[in-house]
Amino acid sequence: MFIIEITYKVSTEEIDANMAAHIKYLDKYYHSGNFLSSGRKEPRDGGIIFANAEDLAEINHIVDEDPFKTLGLADYRIIQFKPTKKVKAFDALEGDWE
Repeated sequence: MFIIEITYKVSTEEIDANMAAHIKYLDKYYHSGNFLSSGRKEPRDGGIIFANAEDLAEINHIVDEDPFKTLGLADYRIIQFKPTKKVKAFDALEGDWE
């Protein structure tokens, strides 16, 4: 499991001008099952994506496709963690959680 922290490097006006492309990117990875939750940080200086992937290399590949990254609009921090406690809804997710 991974937490992807996005921090904007440009104005929110520039972010908003590119939001449609970012949402298309998010939708692609929600559809693939990689993204589980996402949203804006408060204050609005970036966002958070809660993700599932085989390994860090896969997450790096996914992050590299974000238009915010390809356009140089944001910095990214990836935090990998091994869930040790979860709600039952997570039982449907694939992967070794032990």
